[in-house]
Amino acid sequence: MSESTRRYFSKAAIAATALSYSNILGANDRVRVGYIGLGNRGDQVHDAFLEHGDQVTAAVCDLREDYMDFAIKKSRATPKKYRDYKKLLDDKEVDAVAIATPDHWHALMFVDACRAGKDVYVEKPLSLTIWEGRRMVQVAAETKRVTQVGIHRRSVQSLRDAAEFVRSGGIGHVTVAKGYHVQNEWPNGIGNVANGAPPSDAEWDAWLGPAPKMPYNRNRTFYNFRWFYDYSGGQITNFGVHYMDFIRMALGKEAPRAVTAMGGRYVVKDNREIPDTCEVLWDYGETMVVFSQYNANAAPGNVKNAELEIRGTKGTMYLQSGKWEVVPEKTTETLFGYRTPLDRGIEKAWGPSRKPAMEAMTNGTGFAETYPHTRNFLDCVKSRKKCNCDILEGHLSTSATIIGHIALRTKSYLEWDTKTEKFTNNAAANKYLSYQYRAPYKLG
Repeated sequence: MSESTRRYFSKAAIAATALSYSNILGANDRVRVGYIGLGNRGDQVHDAFLEHGDQVTAAVCDLREDYMDFAIKKSRATPKKYRDYKKLLDDKEVDAVAIATPDHWHALMFVDACRAGKDVYVEKPLSLTIWEGRRMVQVAAETKRVTQVGIHRRSVQSLRDAAEFVRSGGIGHVTVAKGYHVQNEWPNGIGNVANGAPPSDAEWDAWLGPAPKMPYNRNRTFYNFRWFYDYSGGQITNFGVHYMDFIRMALGKEAPRAVTAMGGRYVVKDNREIPDTCEVLWDYGETMVVFSQYNANAAPGNVKNAELEIRGTKGTMYLQSGKWEVVPEKTTETLFGYRTPLDRGIEKAWGPSRKPAMEAMTNGTGFAETYPHTRNFLDCVKSRKKCNCDILEGHLSTSATIIGHIALRTKSYLEWDTKTEKFTNNAAANKYLSYQYRAPYKLG
């Protein structure tokens, strides 16, 4: 084993567990957290915070009483209950908030929380639009709040090691990076639910918030909102942001130069808006990045059944959750000047002379857990240092996926100006960078 290989393995071995760290903290070090949005991912985020003894669940907020009651039962304290998130933000006994609402609510709640003096953990994808994300970055800077975007793989040590290994040239020059979202939703998908009367008109109106007024449809709520563009960028932003963030970290790149996409609702018979099959391709300058969404076929996207693959000139890295491995490329020493398969004697020249360009490697095990990310946030709330995935990093990774779904919706090749955050070759596509909030909602 080489010294470089040994170094990457040793980092994970010395990492302290979250619980062992929390047990040495005193009561005065506790961070009082308010939770906004407690269904599905919100419940998972709450669980990740509960891993730490220095976290106190001070308040909970949701439109559903049962979600709040479930959160309260598992809390070590007796948190206050709010149905209006602004009243939670007014609570002086809340130091920080965790926002895990549908995507279209993130920007409003984040900005209001910052202006209320709260540090903010906000789930991914950061925003619904580019304009929202940039405004969130600005307000966080103005108010000097500690922020963490819930792209939790940024805090998984084995994946941080993997990104550093790629960034330092471990697999050579990266030419292609690919992420896969593969699952079989054919034929019925989320179903073809008809519009109907909401359980409560007031609750449905509050759930919609700044989004356009629409008839109630059960598929537009709970987890399934991700299949509708008024509330989400679909799987390109939902899963794609995890992959894009790692790729950005591994490449050391901020933003792409251009993006294009193809796909559609080909075979799944439901009332979704997002595609069941698509490919998005970004140009990062000497590296092509691809997101493949195959939701009508569950066969592996690659030979390793990995969610990410990073192809370099010296080797290919495959990543699945918290685990990664590198398969070396092989170099060829030609004999007698033979260089192509058409040259006589190539069998002798090509076969026995192939040598690995690097060592094979494996690192990390198991699932990419969220609790190291919540640990990092709590630590930074106390130290006032920058989190592993602060608001700017979250914005850059989310922005790349947002312009990907814009390319898909407009069936375009779009050139991207990072400084102005606009498309330079398609004025019509720029209208998707923001949207008019439904009255009376405004982003401050």
